Amino acid sequence: MLDEFIGKQKIKKIDILGGNQDRIDKQHKLGKLTARERLDVLLDQESFSEIDQFACSQFLKEKFYTDGVVAGMGRINGQQVAVYAQDFTIKGGSLGKRHAEKICKVMDSAVKVGCPIIGIIDSGGARIDEGVHALSGYGQIFMRNVRYSGVVPQISIILGPCAGGATYSPALTDFIFTTAGISNMFITGPAVVEQVLHQKIGKEELGGAMVHAQKSGVAHFVTQSEHECFDAVKQLLSYLPANYLASVARVEAGNDHDCQLDLQELVPQNFSQGYDIRNLINVVFDLESFFEVHEYFAANIVVGFARLNGHVVGVVANQPMVKAGVIDIDASCKASRFIRFCDAFSLPIISLVDVPGFLPGVDQEHQGIIRHGAKLIYAYASATVPKITLILRKAFGGAYVVMGSKELGADFNFAWPDAQIAVLGAKGAVAILYHNELKNAPDDQKAQVMQSLEDKYNNEFMNPLIAAEFGYIDSIIEPAQTRQSLISALENSFNKIEITPKRKHGNIPL
Repeated sequence: MLDEFIGKQKIKKIDILGGNQDRIDKQHKLGKLTARERLDVLLDQESFSEIDQFACSQFLKEKFYTDGVVAGMGRINGQQVAVYAQDFTIKGGSLGKRHAEKICKVMDSAVKVGCPIIGIIDSGGARIDEGVHALSGYGQIFMRNVRYSGVVPQISIILGPCAGGATYSPALTDFIFTTAGISNMFITGPAVVEQVLHQKIGKEELGGAMVHAQKSGVAHFVTQSEHECFDAVKQLLSYLPANYLASVARVEAGNDHDCQLDLQELVPQNFSQGYDIRNLINVVFDLESFFEVHEYFAANIVVGFARLNGHVVGVVANQPMVKAGVIDIDASCKASRFIRFCDAFSLPIISLVDVPGFLPGVDQEHQGIIRHGAKLIYAYASATVPKITLILRKAFGGAYVVMGSKELGADFNFAWPDAQIAVLGAKGAVAILYHNELKNAPDDQKAQVMQSLEDKYNNEFMNPLIAAEFGYIDSIIEPAQTRQSLISALENSFNKIEITPKRKHGNIPL
C-alpha cells in the first residue's frame, strides 16, 4: 500500500533510502555505511520508528526526502533511545533548516520520554544554499545540547567529516566515538590552514580520530571499524541510566573473586616503581566489568565505569605507569569532566589514589595548572553522589586534597597500612626542614644523616595513622580487605542525601 502511494506521488524508492545509487556506492567504497545501514546495525531489529521521513527543504528547488538526516526512536538491547543519522549521500549530509528541525524534534522527544540521545555525524557542515537559516539550525541544536545536559545522556558518533561550527554540538555532548580512517573533526580544514598559516597538513593529521583521542582530548573512544564502534556504544549504554532520575539495574556479580588475593603483588612496595593501575582495577571490581573512558588522553589518570558487586560506579585512579601518576592540566580536565557526568546521573565515584603531586614546570604554570587543577577540586567538592576514596601508596601535597579527600566531601576514606600522606615526600621535606643539619654534617656522614632524618619524617608525618587519628581517614585496611571494604562503603552510602546551599548555579573555573 505504501509502495502504491509512493508510486502515485512519482517518488522513487531510492529517494527515501538515500541520495541515489551512485552516491550510496561511493559511500561504500569509502568503507562507510549509509545512514539507514548504520541505524540497522546500531538498533535492535525492527525497533526503529522514523519521524519526518518525507521532510524537504523549503529553500531548495529539488526535493530531497529526509532532507539529509534520518531520525526517530528505537531500542538498543531493549533500552529506548532517540537517534539521528546524517546522510552524506544527500547534499553531503549538510545541515539546513528542516534538517536541524528534525534533530531538534528527536532531541525534544528524548527528554519527554527520558531516554539517551545518539547522533551519528557525517556531514559537510552548514548548507551554503540556506545561509543564515542553516546557522540558526545549529544554534537551536546547541541550545538543546546545553539545556538537556545532565537530563539525559548525549552520545555523538563521528563517522565522516564534522567541520566548522558543526563540531560544537558533539563537543557539548557527554561522549564522542570516532573510527580510525573515517572520522575527521576540525574548526578549519587543511585548505584554510594552509591559506592562512602557510602550514600544509592532511585531514587525518589535523583532525583524525587518534589526534582527538590522544592530543586534544575531544574524542573519548577510537575504534577500527563502524561495526566495532556501534558495539562500543552498546557497551557504554549498559553502564548508563536512561535519564537523571533513573538508575542502572544491578547485575549479578558472581563469586569468582578471591577476596584474600594479595593485591600488593600488583602494587610494588618500592614507591618509586611504576605499575599499571588497571591491573588493580580489574581485580578489585567485578571481573571484566571495567570500561575505560578517554583511554588515550592524559594517560596519567584513568577514568571509566565498572561494576562493584553488580552496581555501576565511576572509577577515577592515578596511573603510576605514566608520569608517575602526577596530576597535570589534561589529567585535571579529563577527571573533572568524568566526575561531573557521574554526579549528574547519580553514579557513585570511587577514587584510587597514588599521586606524588601536581606536575611542576614553567609550561604547566603558564598554561594554567592553577585554573585547570581547580576544576578537579570543584568537581569533587560539588558532587553529591556517594564518594569513596582509597589511598594505595602516596598522597602528597595539594594532590592529596583534590583526589577525593574527606575535606572535599568524601563519605568513606580508606588507606593501606604502608600509605604515605604528607605535604611533601620525605626527601623533599627533609631537605627543607633540616637544611642546617644536613649542611653541617660531615661529608662522610651526610648520607647516613639524610637517611636517619627521612626515617624520622616518615614515622612522624607520613604514617596513615596520623590522618586516621584526626578523622581524615576512616579506616586503615589490609590490601586483601579492599574489595569487601569498598562494597560495604558503597552499600552504606546508597541512600545518601546531601543538602547544598540554594543558588542559581556555581561558577566552575573554566
